Amino acid sequence: MSTSVDEFPPEQRLDYAAAAPAGVKALEGLQHYVEHCGLDPNLLELVKLRCSQINGCAYCVDLHARRLRQAGESHQRVDAVAVWRESPVFTHPERAALAWAEAVTLIGEDHVPYDVYRWVDRYFTGKTLADLTLAVIAINAWNRLAVTFRKPTPIEPANPPRKVE
Repeated sequence: MSTSVDEFPPEQRLDYAAAAPAGVKALEGLQHYVEHCGLDPNLLELVKLRCSQINGCAYCVDLHARRLRQAGESHQRVDAVAVWRESPVFTHPERAALAWAEAVTLIGEDHVPYDVYRWVDRYFTGKTLADLTLAVIAINAWNRLAVTFRKPTPIEPANPPRKVE
């Protein structure tokens, strides 16, 4: 692993969508399935955000945090995704889904422990568990493309400072 200091933000290495449009189209097909499988859209965004945090994908962290806020999620809940285990703002099914997302994303470490499976199986079974897993697989694929090829994160203009009274 490189330990060099990055003084400047990374530059995009390759426009993977232009380089392999059929591959991206195939991944978009999986994404379309996930988006229409019946799982709660905000739950899916929470899972995508957590996986993107784990994978260090700046583009996707920005995208999914923004989508959650646009969907009406509070800043507190969005900010707490990174520390969901210590936060009381998530429901039991959300906590189970976040645990599952972490275990599947980090599959090489613990091979998805049985206790995590038992936990998530209380809230997601059969098709819903398969769909949740496909959602994790899809975002991990997008993360790997974006991180590998340094997909640039759009920069928003700064908000003017607000006067505190």
